[in-house]
Amino acid sequence: MRRIHIPSPRSKKHARIEIIPLIDIVFFLLATFVMVSLSMVKSKGLSVNLPSASTGEKQKRDDFTTITITVDNAILFNKQPVDAEALAVALKKLKEEQGDPKVFINGDEKSLLGSTIQVFDEVRKAGITKVAFETKPKQK
Repeated sequence: MRRIHIPSPRSKKHARIEIIPLIDIVFFLLATFVMVSLSMVKSKGLSVNLPSASTGEKQKRDDFTTITITVDNAILFNKQPVDAEALAVALKKLKEEQGDPKVFINGDEKSLLGSTIQVFDEVRKAGITKVAFETKPKQK
């Protein structure tokens, strides 16, 4: 009696899950997440070309409001366009809600000084005393 060898439908090789490519992908995603989260800066103002000052100091950025004056002298309250009347109302509401809020005024260096003074005057009229003007460090 002769034996006939019938091949098995199963492969003799066992399936393996390669974990090294999975680890590479996980580390890549982790590094990407870390880099993106580090590059994110909490900013409520629009990006404008800030004037430079050599005497500027870093301020704590916790719970603040930003008023932006753009190059064409438009006023934005936390990135929302407002006129002078709406700004006054928003500042009074902010003062009522927070009591002693922090306000950062950032303006383009080519905006008119009069617009900046008008915004600063509205902030003072609302009774807000913690006010800072945002600048960039002066190049040496």
